[in-house]
Amino acid sequence: MQVAVYGDTLCAQVTATALAQTGHQVAWYVFGIEEHEQLNQEQPLFNEQGLDRLYVEQISAGRLVPLLRGQSAVDISPSEVVFLALSPGSETLAEDILAVDVKPGACRLVVNQTVGPVGVAERLRQYLLSAGYDAALVALPDLIQEGNAFLTFTRPESILLGCYEREGEALMRELLRPFNRRKDVLQVMSLREAEFAKLAISGILATRISFMNDMAALSESLDVDIDAVRVAMGADSRIGEAYLYPGCGFGGPGLSSNVLALLDAQQQKAAEPGLLEQVLHTNERQKEVLFRKFWQYCNGCVKGKRVAIWGASFKPGTARVENAPALKIIEALWAQGVDVAVHDPKALPDLKRWAEKQNRKLLLCDTPYEATLGADALMLVTEWKPYWSPDWQRLKQEMRTGLILDGRNIYDPAFVKAQGLEYRGIGRS
Repeated sequence: MQVAVYGDTLCAQVTATALAQTGHQVAWYVFGIEEHEQLNQEQPLFNEQGLDRLYVEQISAGRLVPLLRGQSAVDISPSEVVFLALSPGSETLAEDILAVDVKPGACRLVVNQTVGPVGVAERLRQYLLSAGYDAALVALPDLIQEGNAFLTFTRPESILLGCYEREGEALMRELLRPFNRRKDVLQVMSLREAEFAKLAISGILATRISFMNDMAALSESLDVDIDAVRVAMGADSRIGEAYLYPGCGFGGPGLSSNVLALLDAQQQKAAEPGLLEQVLHTNERQKEVLFRKFWQYCNGCVKGKRVAIWGASFKPGTARVENAPALKIIEALWAQGVDVAVHDPKALPDLKRWAEKQNRKLLLCDTPYEATLGADALMLVTEWKPYWSPDWQRLKQEMRTGLILDGRNIYDPAFVKAQGLEYRGIGRS
């Protein structure tokens, strides 16, 4: 099919690449000149787990063509299917695309992947109907997991499809057929149900994380290792193991914005504050937990000290630092006159831009051990695999004070202490 994908999001890149890989002719429209030039140089907007290589392969094969919106392309046929994979809050832009770019008669299906308030897809559908379009509109909420985006799109555990027209469902089943072969994971529902289900999924995941962080704080006062409690909880089939790991908070553009959208809807409809408000409050408080542990260890005398941070991205596998716990930790350290050195396998360029906007000095290091040289503490914030098995004796020799603040509980406290280092974790010591 002739497919058009609109958006400069990770969802847009994954959708365009995956559909091109399965044989469709895909035109990917972005909105910025810099983004378009980057794509034309065969440099994808997002680099993670082979997605960059697959993007280049589809460009070379001629199945994927990056375009600047508004750019004339005489060799591009009118699109049968249009995907809207825009940033949250882009409802006006979506309507403009439908009004200007979608060709009546040629377009058979519009797919809204943009996550936003419940009801957006219905409004877009009504717009198409009032404008006389005969294209069906479906909601396909973005369920990809950043850091593992391509795999979660092409081998999904579930697919939420909101639609009313049978033709729309049939076309979507055909488009998704290569990714829905092992078992049928397509869950068909109304437009509003699909949008709400996406937000509710984010809400329950965030709630589990914040609950475990609350339990971790309590376990420290009770002299209980939260890891033993986590394993016991996960063994109960009513609970399961997923998202039970305490840590220094969640971040990123996806989960945080989805929970905020759900909270906004709840505040509009409910008179009393709900659970989600406390979930977000707990998460913001948790982002500073490593700083508080460092402060307590130093009895408040932290000015002039140096802290090394391993991991700045909001999760492993991504280069982005939006809403990342590392940002709040760095701001807290700066406020107390602490020098900060950071290493991250991918996120240093994004972190550099953020620090420049803050007009603050931040030492960005090419290697993990460059960051820890002369440090009074090492904060493990993002659990990239290269950090899991460090050279403990090198850390002991090169750090000024061998304090390990494990924000993801990836290390064995007893083993670290046996190496002659101090250890502090989340809900364990």
